[in-house]
Amino acid sequence: MSTAEPGVTGRRPAGPVARKPARRRKARVAPPPPLTISVPEAGRRYFGLSKKGSYDAAARGEIPIIRIGKLMKVPVRAMERMLDEAAKLAADPA
Repeated sequence: MSTAEPGVTGRRPAGPVARKPARRRKARVAPPPPLTISVPEAGRRYFGLSKKGSYDAAARGEIPIIRIGKLMKVPVRAMERMLDEAAKLAADPA
């Protein structure tokens, strides 16, 4: 039995080896920016406030918030609009 089939001996058959096609990588797209952020994050990001200072400013109405039950969120667009208006007033003292 000098001539054995390739499958029996474990040898590969002669000729080109079939390979799996390369996997295509999906292009990663950055997630869209959030529409709302937490009160402490807004206070820290825009004003450099602590957690307590952020909640105090929100209670005074200095940081715009949306209440959903007990949850308080800061709409990013409203916050940026408020800061844009404050910048315009500071630039135009008339």
